[in-house]
Amino acid sequence: MLKLNKIYLAKILIGLFLFLPANAEFDIKTDTAILQDYLSGKILFEKDADGKIYPASLTKIMTTIVAFDLLKKGETSLDEKITISENAWRLSQSGYSSMFIMLNDEVTVEDLLKGIIIVSGNDACVALAEGLSGSEEDFVVLMNEKAAELGLENTNFNNSSGINDVNNYSTVRDILKMSRYMIKNYPGYYSYFKETSFTWDRTGGDPITQGNRNPLLYRNMGVDGIKTGFLTVEQYSLAASAKVGERRVTLVASGFKTKNSRARESMKILNWGSKKFDTIQVTKKNEIIASLNVWLGKKNKVDVVSSEDFYLTIPKRKKKTIKAVLEYEGPIKSPIKKGEKLAQLNVYISGELEKQIDIFSSEDIKRSNIFSRLLKSLNYLVWGDV
Repeated sequence: MLKLNKIYLAKILIGLFLFLPANAEFDIKTDTAILQDYLSGKILFEKDADGKIYPASLTKIMTTIVAFDLLKKGETSLDEKITISENAWRLSQSGYSSMFIMLNDEVTVEDLLKGIIIVSGNDACVALAEGLSGSEEDFVVLMNEKAAELGLENTNFNNSSGINDVNNYSTVRDILKMSRYMIKNYPGYYSYFKETSFTWDRTGGDPITQGNRNPLLYRNMGVDGIKTGFLTVEQYSLAASAKVGERRVTLVASGFKTKNSRARESMKILNWGSKKFDTIQVTKKNEIIASLNVWLGKKNKVDVVSSEDFYLTIPKRKKKTIKAVLEYEGPIKSPIKKGEKLAQLNVYISGELEKQIDIFSSEDIKRSNIFSRLLKSLNYLVWGDV
């Protein structure tokens, strides 16, 4: 007879402690903010995270994502040269943050990307958009299609640079999703965001060296990207990601009143998120969790695994342990196919279910021959053993 079995997995509880979100004990001096642990996806802090903002140069995160997608598809290359139009050149003459590209110059995709990422060049955004899609308007269509793909429900783009436009809006939560996508899917290209300066050796003019506008890159706190922004209507904004050891925390915030407060408050919350929490791996993809009893199989046990890495972010100082329970109906009837769902790992915090993880067979197990099945059935009837 099948019965519900529970296995309490004490070995994965070592070092795991309860943590409750601490918004009540922490605040940041800005209008809207969100902080996330990268591995677990746990939101550690949020403040009006779905409030509408004008993202300014944080828009450029999506601009570069679209470009990286096109690079991945082979539709362009880093060394492809783009001819600078008058439309793009005029932005370099209008007082906006610029790469200072020259009219009719030919600039590689890689240099334009660096001009966007490192020095926040609005002229470089327009040049790249025109070069890759024919027009900035057509490129913006790709940006909004990507936003829909990523589930950015409160975001619309109307230009590639973030220049003030009432129809160019987002939320810090949506920008966090963009940032997470960037870090996860394009780690190689993401390394551009940590470069502290870029020298544009332009044709027909002296080389221009500009520094990265992200002030946290110059602090010894593990920040390796990603973007700052400013609009008079929005004030100062920032998306920043810091890696300390194996942990990464990512912040998006907007509405800082000054550059100094942006740097100071962002440092404060990133340090808080890095030092206040630990992230522990609960399951490792394809690592054996347990061996479960098999009924009438050629093997008496089947090894089971998780199909995903699962992380839990918890506080460093709380002492209450969490509990992980493996539940399944067993003994499990053969035959069993590799990858077949056999059990469920339930992770509890203070008695409340935090996460359910499906657990699968790591192997194929065939049914035993008829004589073995008869013998095992007899043993079960007599001794109650499989």
